[in-house]
Amino acid sequence: MTQRENMLKVIRFERPDYIPMIFAMSEACWYYYEPEALFELLESHPLLFPGYKRPENFEKRDPETINQKHEYTDAFGVVWEGAIDGIRGVIKKHPLDTWDNFENYKMPELPKFDIEKMRADVQRTKDNGYFTSAGLEHGHTFLRITDLCGYEKALYDMYDDDENMKKLISMIEDYNYYFIDNYVKAGYDMIGYAEDLGMQVGPMLSPDLFRKYIKPSYQRLMKPARDAGIIVHMHSDGDIRDLSDDLIDGGVDILNMQDLVNGIDWIKENFAGKYCIDLDIDRQNITVFGTPKQIDDLIREEVEKLSSPQGGLMMIHGCYPGPSIENIKALMDAMEKYMHYWD
Repeated sequence: MTQRENMLKVIRFERPDYIPMIFAMSEACWYYYEPEALFELLESHPLLFPGYKRPENFEKRDPETINQKHEYTDAFGVVWEGAIDGIRGVIKKHPLDTWDNFENYKMPELPKFDIEKMRADVQRTKDNGYFTSAGLEHGHTFLRITDLCGYEKALYDMYDDDENMKKLISMIEDYNYYFIDNYVKAGYDMIGYAEDLGMQVGPMLSPDLFRKYIKPSYQRLMKPARDAGIIVHMHSDGDIRDLSDDLIDGGVDILNMQDLVNGIDWIKENFAGKYCIDLDIDRQNITVFGTPKQIDDLIREEVEKLSSPQGGLMMIHGCYPGPSIENIKALMDAMEKYMHYWD
């Protein structure tokens, strides 16, 4: 079956041919590791990187120009300081750290979409056998609020039921809705709503505040996709166990959650066989500090506990600087090895 047919069968529990595995090499890796070693890894794992060909004119960066501190301002007026190339950095200035400037604050200018071209491109991709998806920018609602206001101020103002906070959430929602409306019109198979809500232990806001301020906005943003029969995908890093039921209730079809932070057995008990899981593979512990055997054991355990011949599991790993080349290879090997576990 085609890649698109397999994805749809995974999501619908209709006996796919294989477990979809995605290995995402971050930009920062190309500055941290020897590019030649990464090229060899990508070329030697054709199931993860089908048809991969290294770029002909790859220019290796001068080490003296890598990882220099720099400030930049994003489209929302947030001032960032970057210190590691390919990693976003930390916020130095929140434009709405007080409400004094709110009356004059403007959201970024919205882009113009060529819907007919988008629709044609999406259909062509489907006809060629590939699954299609689009999504909001990562951190589209709650994290956008904390970027603009600062984390503590955001939570205090939610708790105080501040009218300006309500207006800001409405502004952010209107901005996001514009993108969703266009993606729905284009006819994508899936729309993603990526937003980190968890910390190392517990969520970044209480379930009560989430239900009052964030969940209703999520539901309104997800409704056009659901009404059109488009799959809703939600990504969130961190411990989101206390919010998971609300996310599913809010309209999520596929939940992308971290494995060890939330617990493999907890995910099995609460999600396996009931909802499609897009498992985010560890990048804090075993893949960084473990042995190749421990990495293989981890992927095998996750496949055995969270998947079935009927489907319901896909897996993804975002690779960032830290693991050894040996461990990166071990993870790629394991992902290719177990993607056909049920054959």
